[in-house]
Amino acid sequence: MKQISKLFLIVTLLFGLAFGGVGVAHGADESINELLGEPAVVYGGNLSDGQKEEVRRLLEVNTEEVNEYTVTGQDLQNYIGGNPNSRMFSSVKITQEDKGHGIVVNIVTADNITEVTSEMYSNALLTAGIENALIEVASPVTVSGHSALTGIYKAYDASGAELDQGRMEVANEELSLSTELAEKEGISQEKVTELMTEIKKEIAEQNPATREDVEEIIQEQLSKLEIELSEEDRQLLIDLFEKMRDLDIDFGKVRDQLEDLTSTIKDRLGDINIDEGFWDKVVNWFKNLFNSIFG
Repeated sequence: MKQISKLFLIVTLLFGLAFGGVGVAHGADESINELLGEPAVVYGGNLSDGQKEEVRRLLEVNTEEVNEYTVTGQDLQNYIGGNPNSRMFSSVKITQEDKGHGIVVNIVTADNITEVTSEMYSNALLTAGIENALIEVASPVTVSGHSALTGIYKAYDASGAELDQGRMEVANEELSLSTELAEKEGISQEKVTELMTEIKKEIAEQNPATREDVEEIIQEQLSKLEIELSEEDRQLLIDLFEKMRDLDIDFGKVRDQLEDLTSTIKDRLGDINIDEGFWDKVVNWFKNLFNSIFG
């Protein structure tokens, strides 16, 4: 009996260590920072009433404590010149945070957002000029996830924040190119995001004056990260960052957030590339544990 109790205690502790702190603290017990205003929730315009209720449940929405909006294909056209007939399902909850918080993106329905990662969202939002917010993304159906960006733009517009349209358009291009490269070039999503982040950091550091300077930075990072792109895709990447240079985006202002994003990406890449022998060690550790208890 003592052995069984001991085993139960050990398993309980292991599960506590493995899963403790995974959840994001929000919902009914969350207090509203009155200086920052109420959170905003933006629903995809093509959601049915039932799907909308499902999103409210997923995002733990208290309708008395949030501002609610709906994003449509027309908004996509207004903000970034997109197709007004686009179908919109991705929904977002945006909670403004104090300065220094940075951008934190939590994809609540990870299985249903197939192309965009939380780091891709964060990177694009920094390009768009958005800082210090908790962004939660959800969809009750399987979608690419691109329309969530437009929903975020609408929430900021509705709150009176002035986002530069040029930056919004470039941020959307960045998100689209990131997902295309990850799919077409066979590079992991994490590796693509690392590339985008490192290029931004070098642009902040070097302040390139010409297209040739931008091209040199991109080639240096491609070589450093051992990424091979087709000439066509390399030119798309150069065109994208040349547009950013023309907009005079100061990535130096968000250098700390770019550094944090780099650390997160490297952690994810480390998880992906864990040595296969690691799991053998885990199995052996458990075998030894059980032998010490019951041997």
